[in-house]
Amino acid sequence: MKNLLSLKVALVLAFAFFLAYPAAIAQIKMPAASPAATVKQAIGLADITIEYSRPSMKGRKVFGDLAPYGKLWRTGANKSTQLILSDEVMMEGNKVPAGKYALYTIPGEKDWTIVIHKNTEHWGDGGKDYKQSDDLVRFKVTPKKLAEKVETFTIGFADLTNSGGTLQISWENTLVPIKITTDVDAKVMAQIQDQVVKGTNVTPALYAAAANYYATNNKDLKQALTWYQKANEKDPKFYNLHYQAKLQAQLKDYKGARATAQKSIELSKKENNADYVALNEKLLAEIKNK
Repeated sequence: MKNLLSLKVALVLAFAFFLAYPAAIAQIKMPAASPAATVKQAIGLADITIEYSRPSMKGRKVFGDLAPYGKLWRTGANKSTQLILSDEVMMEGNKVPAGKYALYTIPGEKDWTIVIHKNTEHWGDGGKDYKQSDDLVRFKVTPKKLAEKVETFTIGFADLTNSGGTLQISWENTLVPIKITTDVDAKVMAQIQDQVVKGTNVTPALYAAAANYYATNNKDLKQALTWYQKANEKDPKFYNLHYQAKLQAQLKDYKGARATAQKSIELSKKENNADYVALNEKLLAEIKNK
């Protein structure tokens, strides 16, 4: 009887072990073959986010083999690569509204087709569930040959300006550039019109921001000077006074520029800002004999 009881206990323990064994395996955490990555970049007034997986070459031939020419590719590994836009942008001249998309590509020896797809739920290239009717837009770009190999698939941004940049897809010896532009000027000018030109309670900070945009983008410089003066009359800041002095010099009001630069130096010294002291002294030296 005792031996029978011991046998039953042993069988119960063995059964419990086999039940727990799959759960034990499921808890083992290992590195992903193609690690997930997120890259985010502000371009103009838009935030652009790319969520993708990063496979490595591992001695394999990539384009024309692992990623065949002429065939839709998920642009990475695992789930389709996600493109998230906070605002409308132009990609190689094609309008892409704010939203979330899948970024597919069709590699080619001489050109690549970029596919902005509205269905973001596909695994991989979507297979038979992929519908070309769900494409928002397709366009072609020309790849570049890299001198050195890129071992791990990489998506990033380069050539940034106030209103544009380049999304870059890099792997093996290939770099695929996608030019992105945004309509920054119209949006900023609309804000200035609404908050400064038509504004009823314009703060010194708003006057200074509008003046800076006008001055750096070579718009109405006399209007920019007026806004700097209004900002500095109410709340003089050493940096705003410096920019006002530079603008006065640009407009050939050298006497006014010297006086404003001196005020900027005084405030800069009070704030222990040696950089702006130096900038104003450089400006004064440039206009000394003018």
